[in-house]
Amino acid sequence: MPSAIVTGATGILGREIVSELGRSPQQWPTVHALSRSKKDEYPQNVVHNHIDLTSSAKEMAEQLKDVEGEYIFFAAYLAQDGEKEAADVNGAMLKNFLEALKINGADKKIKRVVLTTVTYPNDVIGVAKGNFMNLATSIGLYCAVSKELGNGDLVFPGSETFYTKFDCFTYSRLHASFNTWAALEPKASNQAFNVVNGDVESWQNLFPKLARKFGTKVKADMFASPPDKDAASIVQMAKRPPLADFAAERGLQDNKVLKQSAVEQRIDLIKWSQRDDVKAAWKKLAEREGLEHDAFEKATWGFLGFVLGRNFDLVISMSKARKAGWTGYVDSWDALSECLDELAEEKVLPKFE
Repeated sequence: MPSAIVTGATGILGREIVSELGRSPQQWPTVHALSRSKKDEYPQNVVHNHIDLTSSAKEMAEQLKDVEGEYIFFAAYLAQDGEKEAADVNGAMLKNFLEALKINGADKKIKRVVLTTVTYPNDVIGVAKGNFMNLATSIGLYCAVSKELGNGDLVFPGSETFYTKFDCFTYSRLHASFNTWAALEPKASNQAFNVVNGDVESWQNLFPKLARKFGTKVKADMFASPPDKDAASIVQMAKRPPLADFAAERGLQDNKVLKQSAVEQRIDLIKWSQRDDVKAAWKKLAEREGLEHDAFEKATWGFLGFVLGRNFDLVISMSKARKAGWTGYVDSWDALSECLDELAEEKVLPKFE
């Protein structure tokens, strides 16, 4: 029976991979959950091991002296300001980790390594205890505090253009199931896959559902007036969009679809989160409902602003995975609603009626 090693075991993706493996002790009798700190209670087949993936291979080898597994799920990731920095830092972590296993001789048992940054997720919906860097937490806090402010109906803070365009999401639990499937599926060997829920959504559908869940409704004419220049922001993306590389062969050279994209926030969420009235509303709400006070400051407002502010469609195909035998599917609203309920249980958000 296979054994596993999961790095980044307390992160939004790694936590769910550990949970998925932990639910099947007969199939996965030993699971090593690796992280800097232990934030979860684990089932009996899961062993927590402390590791600092930013240390040297020699130092990691010492930390991993009692750790071995046939299947490695590398879910650790350290965000950086730039792509090159991210590649350098995360590439070094992976390289040193694998070298550490080699130093200990544990590499001889490895049958497959699954990289969560090759299993391509998009706009991840999930919950990790003590980790507020996720879409569900940030948008839930925005809705809760907006209601607390009492300034009227809920207003979409992102791009007016994107509000009626399409998006695809990845539920962290579906992603975990995909990873365990990919680890054992022969057709998945040495391949990269998109991993999204399988539906295509739009915020014009999701946002009213969010409003109703929080006991309010969407403002009927929220795009009627131009955005407040002091509250809004526009950030241009790459001057040369990725489609430009294929424009000629697709008959789109010099076409208007090749225009530069942007992140357009009618309400810049970083600015919004720093307003005195917003902070006061959160403090009042958190004290009244007994919520975790750190959640608001640690929420990733910049990430949420990016997700809601893009002014282009994101339609992502699961055809490659389907052809390889993957059948998983999750309704994106169901996933988001479940995560919001879990956040309420964790005292990050107020209880829903």
